[in-house]
Amino acid sequence: MAKVWLDGQLVDEDQAKISIFDHGVLYGDGVFEGIRVYNGKIFKFAEHLRRLYESAKVIRLKIKLTVEELAKATEETVRANNIDDGYIRLVVTRGVGDLGLNPFFCKNSTIFIIADHIQLYPEKLYKEGMKVVSASTVRNHPQSIPPQVKSLNYLNNILAKIEALDAGADETIMYNHQGYVAEASGDNIFIVKDGDIYTPPPQSGSLPGITRAVVINIAMQENIEVIEREITRYDLYTADEFFLTGTAAEVIGVVEADSRVIGDGKPGPITELLRKKFFEYARS
Repeated sequence: MAKVWLDGQLVDEDQAKISIFDHGVLYGDGVFEGIRVYNGKIFKFAEHLRRLYESAKVIRLKIKLTVEELAKATEETVRANNIDDGYIRLVVTRGVGDLGLNPFFCKNSTIFIIADHIQLYPEKLYKEGMKVVSASTVRNHPQSIPPQVKSLNYLNNILAKIEALDAGADETIMYNHQGYVAEASGDNIFIVKDGDIYTPPPQSGSLPGITRAVVINIAMQENIEVIEREITRYDLYTADEFFLTGTAAEVIGVVEADSRVIGDGKPGPITELLRKKFFEYARS
């Protein structure tokens, strides 16, 4: 049985319980990080912890542990579950309060850490590529919830994901209030055109992903130009290649968008190169 770190101790997963008055349950009030483990090493751990604490600062959530204490707890959880290649879900909620919205009645944050395995998409999709559809659900306005905050309130993304599932697609593309591409329901978006890579900037409504940053650096090392700019639906349809990146998804090609075939209908050479180089880097 898996062990879960919950507020200072490791407990069996069936004993990892939080209060129904926790504002993470009542209101989705909290932040989280999804983190990979490769070859027994926590991938880009410092970057994930920095983003977690920055997200918490933005929503005025005080994490009751220091960065060092939280890092130690995470490492302990990985060891307790014998995770060599796997996935960590690190969650901080506002904590227990009352039934009102006032977050300041929550005296202490709740922290739990899960270390397990994950396969977001079947291996077949990585080989053959995935199909996506455009969502009618608009990405949250940046003046509502800043896209840089990785919060527990994922309803916007979930509604978009439902649209993909209803359409028989693997993933969905979300657009911002201006009609520009923001991100997938849980991944960052890249397209390739005439040998260059394009990706929406964070101000378009995308999370500045950790995997996204790694892939951009790898592309630059391969002398492939990466350009951040606003991307339209037309750009997606006419791209030579199209791929997604994310901690759970890693790097995966898109071969069809809204029934338009991308490129030659297979994951393209730049996508395949970046996927290969990403794994070499992550496992080095």
